[in-house]
Amino acid sequence: MLTLHTQHPPVPLSGHLPMGSRAGVPAPLRADSRKLVRGDEPWLPVMGEFHFSRYPAAEWREELLKIRAGGIDLLATYLFWNQHEEERGTLRFDGDLDIRRFVELCGELELYVSVRIGPWSHGECRNGGFPDWLMREDCSPRTDDPAYLALVEPYYAAIARELRGLSYDDEGPIVAVQVENELYDQPEHLRTLRAMAERAGIEAPLWTATGWGAADIPADVLLPLYGGYPEAFWEDAHEGWAREMRRHYFFTAIRDDHAIGADLRSSAPAGTGPDDRRYPYATCELGGGMAIAYHRRPLVPAADVSSLALTKLGSGSVWQGYYLYHGCSQRLAQALPNQESHSTGYPNDLPAVTYDFQAPLGEYGQVRPSFAALRLQHLLIHDSGAALADMPLFLPDDGPAGLDDRTSLRWSVRSHGDRGFLFVNNHQPHEPLPHHERVRFQVHLGERTLTLPAREVTIPSGAHFVWPLGYEAGRGVRVEWASAQPVTRLELDGTPVSVFAATAGVTPQFCLPSGAVVSGPARVETSDAQDADRMVVSVPEPGPEALLTVTGPEGPVRLLVLSEEQALRAQRVRIGGVDRLVLCDEPVLADGDSLRIHTARTRLELAALGVEREDAAACRLGGPCLSEPRADGVFTRWTLTPGAADGRAASPQRPTVECVRAEAVVPPARTGGSHHRASAPLDADFDAAAVYRITLPAGTSEADGEELLRLTYTGDAARAYVDGQLIADHFWYGPAWEIGLHRFAGPVAEHGVELRILPLAPDGEVYVDATARQGLEAARERVSLDSADLVSVRRITLTVTSGAEDDE
Repeated sequence: MLTLHTQHPPVPLSGHLPMGSRAGVPAPLRADSRKLVRGDEPWLPVMGEFHFSRYPAAEWREELLKIRAGGIDLLATYLFWNQHEEERGTLRFDGDLDIRRFVELCGELELYVSVRIGPWSHGECRNGGFPDWLMREDCSPRTDDPAYLALVEPYYAAIARELRGLSYDDEGPIVAVQVENELYDQPEHLRTLRAMAERAGIEAPLWTATGWGAADIPADVLLPLYGGYPEAFWEDAHEGWAREMRRHYFFTAIRDDHAIGADLRSSAPAGTGPDDRRYPYATCELGGGMAIAYHRRPLVPAADVSSLALTKLGSGSVWQGYYLYHGCSQRLAQALPNQESHSTGYPNDLPAVTYDFQAPLGEYGQVRPSFAALRLQHLLIHDSGAALADMPLFLPDDGPAGLDDRTSLRWSVRSHGDRGFLFVNNHQPHEPLPHHERVRFQVHLGERTLTLPAREVTIPSGAHFVWPLGYEAGRGVRVEWASAQPVTRLELDGTPVSVFAATAGVTPQFCLPSGAVVSGPARVETSDAQDADRMVVSVPEPGPEALLTVTGPEGPVRLLVLSEEQALRAQRVRIGGVDRLVLCDEPVLADGDSLRIHTARTRLELAALGVEREDAAACRLGGPCLSEPRADGVFTRWTLTPGAADGRAASPQRPTVECVRAEAVVPPARTGGSHHRASAPLDADFDAAAVYRITLPAGTSEADGEELLRLTYTGDAARAYVDGQLIADHFWYGPAWEIGLHRFAGPVAEHGVELRILPLAPDGEVYVDATARQGLEAARERVSLDSADLVSVRRITLTVTSGAEDDE
């Protein structure tokens, strides 16, 4: 029996932080030492980073719809000084640099915004975002040197002009501003930057700074935000996992991470960092993936991302922030290369173009498995975040002994009073954790002791989940505990429905009041003597038919139990003015009175709860690619055949590949930067690369959507050119390389794509994941383009009509 004791949490400290909405704002935003509060209710935001200036402005809206569909409600973005003022005195906020248009668009789509204004931003941008001209000035950057502040002042003033009137307190979307980034030892400078920004006219209820690395932040001036990554490209090219990343897969009260940006510090942190008792536990850089550097190329599977996020939530986070949530590309419109590299003094060489980050949404908007895995957690947060935000962390009586403990089950409870959530993480990258057999939990929650499940269960390796304690299903029906993860609560035909997801290998069980009447596909279990006033029911077969009706004194409620696989397809979509539960393998984007789906599939299933039902007020879906609806348990299901929507062939013609030069000159192994790590091939090296010419079929990228050129090759590094212009690059690390062609449609149609591939030097020291090592070793012997395919990602729009209107 695994045991944990909770206690009544102390009253949070309030009124000490000089921030929050001004008087008279209808739903004021503020922070105390435990949580954020919006209006009269705690708020647990889900924040995703997307760099507007690194993505074509024409595609911002569609990508923001995707981001919103993933459960993000707060959008973080950097401003890079060297992009907006590459030449001193010439400030640009046009085109892809139009921060005002981007923020206004976020507001239109009901996304809040956190702007990270620098002046030093980093984000693997050249000089951390400092313009080259600044580096030549006689001043001390990132300090209170008056000469430096005099250069920052007009830049802040320009940002203020662009953002005027867009603060939350002015009914705009901006809720937070971050000054600087990863500044550890200049607290007074951070204080100065906030004061300068406010004097310039930059406004927001919340002011933040990154707090990791035991950062010395001025007390009660800025909220410290934290991070944690599954892997680290900034480590040396040693074999195996970056050791300090292990801590992010344990439940702990420790917020700090000394590993992030450690390669930019000359010594280990000496201070203690911000006083955690004075600030809520907020994050801004939970790894949505990891960038690829030349010398170290980590591979980050979806479970590494979702288990880390869940562990931080289970450790007390009240602000889930991901970096990156949406990949992007380094700007090619600058006069100088815009990525960090050895040539700028950075310890690591980054690709010249790609900043995909293996993020939930890729460099060209690709939807990755981590998108669905995180969305499932975000549904829970949006449903129960107000309660979670006020629940501190409690750890078990006998937890793991240290970072190398792989035998103790990792779990925690967040609770307040007689309600809470039990978190379990049995996943860790690189080093699989064992199955845990005969597991049962005992949680002393307030005046009650909960023992769950009804019988011992096995927690399989890789499982990570949340179980509720004292969960209100509506109409006075309380689920004392469940061995299934809560997803969301909504209504069906006027009856409350609580949706749950089964946990891998564990039969879903629900502890209910003994007087409740239960009907549906459930069986009654034998309960402990201590639970004599309750009964336990189990659902042996989760799925679309696993709908239980539980009738209490105030009437019926329903519990819908999805399988683990179905839960990863679950989405909450507003259709016809009503929130509906939808199951689909692709994100379903609600855009006004229509739904849109991006897909490369030739056949796709869509199921909805409460749509196309018999009641006249229900909504109906239509579209040229949509089959007639059919019943699937309590869902209505359609089959979509996307090719029928636009008449294009289901499988496009394959591109034509011509080998122009099969042999490549091996570039010498070089090292550079402050840490003398392997350096990427130079521009001149690619002049002696193997060359392939790819010709696209006529009509490629003419239709609405994206055309992905998917390449597999043997080699160390590759670049793609169109009419002599670099458009994409890649350091080989295992997965296929995808290039979105839509933004280059005209030139690609006329000139095709030229691909140049280089081998790896025999003595080159490069890390890749163990699963990809053999492929990289082959690149020491030869180079080749092994396959080139086109993947058409169509945009399918479905119409939404009211059944009542249709009947008229």
